[in-house]
Amino acid sequence: MLRLYATSFFGILCMLTLSVVCYGQNAGRQFSLGFYKSTSDTLSYHSSLRDYMVQPTFDLPQGDTSVKKSWLYRKLFREHLLEYQNEDYSFYASFLPDFTIGRSSDNGTTWLNSRGAIAGGRLGKNFHFRAEFYENQAKFPEYIQNFGRDGRVVPGQGEWKDYGNGKGFDFAIASALLDYKAGKFLDFQLGYDKNFIGDGYRSMLLSDNSFNYPFLKVIATVGRVQYTTMWAQFIDMRYPRASYDVGYRKKWGVFNYLDWNVSKKLSIGLFESVIWADSDSTGKRGFDMSYANPIVFLRPVEFSVGSPDNAVMGLNLKYAISSNSTAYGQFILDEFKFSEMTKGKGWWANKFGGQIGFRSNNIFQVPHLNILTEVNAARPYTYSQRTTLNNYGHYNQPLAHPLGANFVEWVNLADYQYKRWFFKGEVMFAKYGLDSSGINYGKDIFKSYETRNVEYGNHIGQGLKTTLTYVQGTVAFLLNPKINLRLELSVTARRENNKLCDNKELIFNFGLRSSFRQLYYDF
Repeated sequence: MLRLYATSFFGILCMLTLSVVCYGQNAGRQFSLGFYKSTSDTLSYHSSLRDYMVQPTFDLPQGDTSVKKSWLYRKLFREHLLEYQNEDYSFYASFLPDFTIGRSSDNGTTWLNSRGAIAGGRLGKNFHFRAEFYENQAKFPEYIQNFGRDGRVVPGQGEWKDYGNGKGFDFAIASALLDYKAGKFLDFQLGYDKNFIGDGYRSMLLSDNSFNYPFLKVIATVGRVQYTTMWAQFIDMRYPRASYDVGYRKKWGVFNYLDWNVSKKLSIGLFESVIWADSDSTGKRGFDMSYANPIVFLRPVEFSVGSPDNAVMGLNLKYAISSNSTAYGQFILDEFKFSEMTKGKGWWANKFGGQIGFRSNNIFQVPHLNILTEVNAARPYTYSQRTTLNNYGHYNQPLAHPLGANFVEWVNLADYQYKRWFFKGEVMFAKYGLDSSGINYGKDIFKSYETRNVEYGNHIGQGLKTTLTYVQGTVAFLLNPKINLRLELSVTARRENNKLCDNKELIFNFGLRSSFRQLYYDF
């Protein structure tokens, strides 16, 4: 938990935000780098808080819509299966097939059999809704199978049950989002979905890495300033259940994010959050009304209730070098003592992390050619707590970076769209320290920091020094841009090595895929 207090400037801006609002955010699902928009003609556009109600879509090839086509052609290659537009309301619905077959050098034949559906629409001008559901059976590459067996979850997709005599996973995914824009002042979102704060591929503050969760979000904007408060409930699968009847343990979170467009080029975002247990050995706590006020300073409140909770603060920076090129960064502060920081002796509780990156769309003046390069790092024990009841995790995955803590990562992405063809490549390198001989070196955020190895001398990469290399190339032919229906071929090479093992896996995949979901298997 932090030993810092919010500044009065932060508080003044928070209160000012409740006056006037206008809207403008990036689409939540950044399947393509080209979906990201850094700037707009208006200073009320905020790029770092993604809106999962905004549905992205690929541009059709020039001239593709100019020729009148049959109903069957339009439904297969242009539109949703059901579409209705009216001045007072609109509705759409589609099936979302996701069928792949592949080959893993370590796990033989792999496959995914996913049947999904999406429905959404609008009532009046201010109320929007969206719902999705997926029923899935899958046999994944070996490293994903191992992750699922160890953590009891499919990455980003929740809990599974055995399928095919233990050879695969059977799991279901549901998400829903309601959005109401209260005139010109406030935007309310009630959802069971994901969230993301940042301008990069990863987020060290709050990412869409983990499974869906219920939340209520209030967004207000005044001129250059946008202020967001979100209350959410998370699942702790590791702490012993109070009883079988009540299911997994739960925890609560409140998140405040203030984004200020200093100019059309520069924006500064201030972030704070608190995670607390729904119940513990002393009894039921539930939702703490101390955190109900959306504009209070969370650190003093957290201190006033006895300071059992996990407070985190952070910073998001973005500078638009041009309309297409952006430099960005983040800093996350979990806990520290200034006196220990200045000593430079690697005190365990100096827990922080950061990000620095650059991205550019239409680079070299080539339309739809986009790139991103980014470095992320977190010190040992960052995001961890005394127990999993208030650590920075949900459904056995981190709420921030998928690698947890005690790592440094360099990730590079590029994609390109030419007519209905889509190409994507990724090269990622990471170094981290794994636990060994039963010693907690700080990478696994679901282990108590009270089991740490030493008080001083802690550094990134301590423990079993491990290197991860992940390379993937994808080519797809776009069939229907509304649901991202495509024929897709991908090749992935992954290597994780240290002095105890050298795990290599080569993976081929081909299939009929759909939806803009962003699932992270690059870990």
